Amino acid sequence: MNKTELIDKIAAGSGLTKADAKKALDATVAAIKDALIAGDKVALVGFGTFAVNERPAREGINPATKEKIQIAAKKVAKFKAGAELADALN
Repeated sequence: MNKTELIDKIAAGSGLTKADAKKALDATVAAIKDALIAGDKVALVGFGTFAVNERPAREGINPATKEKIQIAAKKVAKFKAGAELADALN
């Protein structure tokens, strides 16, 4: 499912117009992004939790040259499915 299809589903399920559904989806994504940038967790009960995970610096290997390289530390977004979502999938 892509963003356009998701907007169509939101509009159909909520009775909003597609334009309003797009605004709602964009606002939701922006709010989650802003919270993660601030270092906060976003917990949607029954769906899951978005959090920031820090990966430490490490040593890797360039597959083309077999040369050792340093991979910098970075922060990544992490999602953990909630119990209801996990149960629905199984």
